[in-house]
This record gives sequence, C-alpha cells and structure tokens, in this order.
Amino acid sequence: MAQPTAYLDLRDPAFSTRSAEVLAAREAGWCARTPYGLAVLRHEHVGRLVRDRRLRQGSHAWPDANGLTGSFAEFWKRSIISQEGEAHRTLRHIGMSALAPDFVGSLTPSFDRIAIGLCGRLRSEEPVEFIDTFTEPFAGRAITTLLGLPDLDAPQVAADASALGLAMGINCKSHEPVFNAACDRLMDLADRLIARARAGGDTVHLVARLLAATAQHPVSDEILRDLVVIAIFGGVDTTRAQLGFALALFAQHPEQWDILRADLSLVPAAIEEVIRQRPTTTWSTRETVERIEMDGVVIEPGTILYMLVHASALDPAITDDPRFDITVKRKAHFGFGGGAHHCLGQLVARTDMAAALRAIAQRFERVEFAGTPEWLPDSGNTSPKSLPLRFVPETV
Repeated sequence: MAQPTAYLDLRDPAFSTRSAEVLAAREAGWCARTPYGLAVLRHEHVGRLVRDRRLRQGSHAWPDANGLTGSFAEFWKRSIISQEGEAHRTLRHIGMSALAPDFVGSLTPSFDRIAIGLCGRLRSEEPVEFIDTFTEPFAGRAITTLLGLPDLDAPQVAADASALGLAMGINCKSHEPVFNAACDRLMDLADRLIARARAGGDTVHLVARLLAATAQHPVSDEILRDLVVIAIFGGVDTTRAQLGFALALFAQHPEQWDILRADLSLVPAAIEEVIRQRPTTTWSTRETVERIEMDGVVIEPGTILYMLVHASALDPAITDDPRFDITVKRKAHFGFGGGAHHCLGQLVARTDMAAALRAIAQRFERVEFAGTPEWLPDSGNTSPKSLPLRFVPETV
C-alpha cells in the first residue's frame, strides 16, 4: 500500500488551507501527511469518511494535542463534540428537539429587526470596521434573542463566545488565559439560564426547550450546562466570522453583489458559496478507531483526519470553475461537518446570516474595501480580525 507523498505543515501560522500547496497536494492524491495526522482533500473522500462508522469525532483530542489545560479544555472534552455512541445520540436528540425548524423559523422576524437596525451604523460616508460595527453585535444580539436575554447582555456574550474561538486556532496556547476566563463566564451564565427556566421564568427560549427535552432524555446539570455553552459558542462565532468573510468576498466581487441585490432569493445560495470559498471552520476532524484501507492508503487506528473544507468543496472532480459565483449550483460542502457529528446549530447559523445579508443587500448599492483587512491564520477556526469597509447607500 502506498502512503501519501504530499506534506502540509498545519502548525505553520503562515499556512493557508486555501493555498497553492494545498491545491497541488489535492492534485497529487486524495490525502496528505501533516504533523497531526492526515489532511483529506477531495470531496468524495471527505464525504465517505465523515460518515464512516470506523471513525469518531476527532477534535476531542485538540486540547491534549495542543497542551491546553483549564476550564475550556475540560469543557471541550466533556461536550457533545467529544461524545460518541449512546451518550452522543442522547445529546443530539436533546439539541435537535430544542432547535426544531419551527422554533428557529419563528426567530426570523427578530433577526430581521436586529439586522435592519444595525444597518443604520453602516450609513456613513466614513469607512466602518465591519466586525466591530455589525457582525459581532449582530451575532451577539441573535444569540441573546435565542436565549431570551436583553440586548444589553449581547456585547459580553458575543465577546466571550468569540474568545472561545481562539481555542480552536493553531496558536491557541498563547490565548489560553483569555478563553478560559470567557469559558468560566459562559458557564456561570448557563447556570443562571437553567435556574431561570427551572423556576418558570422562561418557558419559550432555547434553554427552556433544552430543559423540556431532558424529560425524555435525562442528563446531569453539568452536561446540560455544557449544551448551553456550546450553543452560545457556535451560535456567535460562526455567524460573526462567516458574515465578515461574506462581505469581504462581495467587496472583491462587485458583480456578484449586483446579482444578489437583483435577486434576493439567491441569499441562501450566497451563504453556501461563501462557506465554500472562505470557511470559518477550515476543517472538521475524525479519528480512526480501527485500521482502514482506502484507495491505496492504510490509515492506522488513532490517526486524526483533517477534512479540509475549501479543498474538498472546490474539488475539480465536482466543479469546473472554482471562482466565487452565487449562481452556480454545486455539491454540498462540509463547512458544517457531516454524518453523526453534523453541526446541530447549522439551521440557526443559516437563518440569522440570511437575515443579515438580506438587510444589507436591500440597503446598499455597493460594498468596498476601505483599508487592508487583517485575518487570523487561515487554518483551524479562522476569522477576519479587522475588516474596514465602505457601504454606498442605494440611490433613490
């Protein structure tokens, strides 16, 4: 059996999952060696492996692999992300019941109001820092809406959730005090929300729905608290970062902005295309629990597989043209994972991002760069660090 010849250094802060070396590695074979395990680069193989029962979720090992200690590391290793088998199925039942489509859909008018209100901050002749001005406050207020909290709580919740995102980047160890403190605050918030729901002070929002679902699937208070924290983390960090990447792409491709403004029914397709082109979660991971042979490669037990979202989503085997185009029908990407560990909050993320993108597209004729953006490393969980933009209002 042959082993992959290409090598990708995922530890390098300058490494990009969208780089020419990744594309060359994909051309050479379906996987490449890395310091952590194997990178899986082609759509077909990612699709097969994320659903393969001989693998478990891989990011349970992330804290230990990076020497992380403290509250975040312990939370991550307990959370639904790291569970398998019956424990994982129980937590998914609880989460899916709480985040049912009718409940998420009922939040759309609130998401619309938040987005429309924040568009007022973009109506200036001066450039705006889009992350601070729009995406972080929007994501924060969307999650406080989900939780039944006042808007005044949104800045702290959003800041803490964004801080947790630093734990999933390749330079995570350097940020450990920041994300551990944020994790402690979110744990305290989750405890208060659970106590409120148990006392009857909330019967309709997410935590009340999670609590109701535990009647059929009992779990400990610690596990319930972890579910609340993971919902806050995923709900804020994904929306905040992915909306930033969306507007950066539209600033680079003004003709696509014109297409979107002319047909707002393309908003859902635009969101999927943004995730293909600039995923905030650049890889999902799996770990082999038994020996696997796949297309000439032997994968030993305990190997971590990194399913690269961009490389697989724009694989030449499934698309003739990888350029950013919201009108092209493409195969599904793996930006929200897949299989048993498909992201529970993906419907919320798609729903609130759609509200934000609709509101901006309806009100602004153009979006332009007004400076040089700064980005976190383009691997692990990534995001714009700063995104200076200018929004040109629609002419009447």
